[in-house]
Amino acid sequence: MSSANERSYTYEDYKETADWLLNRSCQKPKVAIICGSGLGGLADLLENKTVIPYKDIPSFPQSTVHGHAGQLVFGQLKGKPCVCMQGRFHYYEGYGIATVTYPVRVFHLLGVETLIVTNAAGGLNPEFNVGDIMLIKDHVNMPGFSGVNPLRGHNEERFGTRFPCMSDAYDREMIRLATETAVEQGCSSFLQQGVYCNLGGPCFETIAECKMLQSLGVDAVGMSTVPEVIVARHCGLRVFGLSLITNKAVMDYSSEQRANHEEVLETTRKRALALQGLVSSLLAKI
Repeated sequence: MSSANERSYTYEDYKETADWLLNRSCQKPKVAIICGSGLGGLADLLENKTVIPYKDIPSFPQSTVHGHAGQLVFGQLKGKPCVCMQGRFHYYEGYGIATVTYPVRVFHLLGVETLIVTNAAGGLNPEFNVGDIMLIKDHVNMPGFSGVNPLRGHNEERFGTRFPCMSDAYDREMIRLATETAVEQGCSSFLQQGVYCNLGGPCFETIAECKMLQSLGVDAVGMSTVPEVIVARHCGLRVFGLSLITNKAVMDYSSEQRANHEEVLETTRKRALALQGLVSSLLAKI
């Protein structure tokens, strides 16, 4: 352990947390939803709710970012037992990557089979508009290029294999169902599909970085999601991801535009109902 923030965890740590949660909720969730910046309203849709603050949960980290409430919400959505994370953890908060992804392995031990990840992202694809919802079909793990990977170190075989496949990280059948659902919900006009890239943050990207990522085929960029997806797939969970395009990345040196977190939260507020409707209707089909 190189520092207090680079904590390592044992199987028993995850199990202790999972058992603690199972003893305090009457729900045994099959679906886990990680709510991105400003998207915690998804948890408000749950019925028969049990709300547990992160600060009360053994070994659980704390959210420090505005727009992340910091609590688990257990309940039912469209008849499906679910758990929602109102607030995720980020590498830029100073947490080690094992801490960032800690909840996903806990979800696996709770009995979760499907993970839905949401985030706010900057649009790199020139065809995307602010307010578009992008179904994530693939990702680029930029921190992973320098070895920042949640599976680095000892492999716990009780979770998954040493070398998990990532070419099918995002479930294609769920993408198909979501596309079908968007037509039914009347939001197909602002639905996209694309590749998401995570960077370490917390600063927004430079123009040169945006141009480089665009040349790599990246459609949207953010500071989260990919570590959780990697751990989920290692555990054998089915994954569905979507990004809300909250701003367009600045690509021109003469531009007066500046990316900022308040703009992110304002766009999520405006598009939240459509996104919530899409996710809840999708759950009814799986």
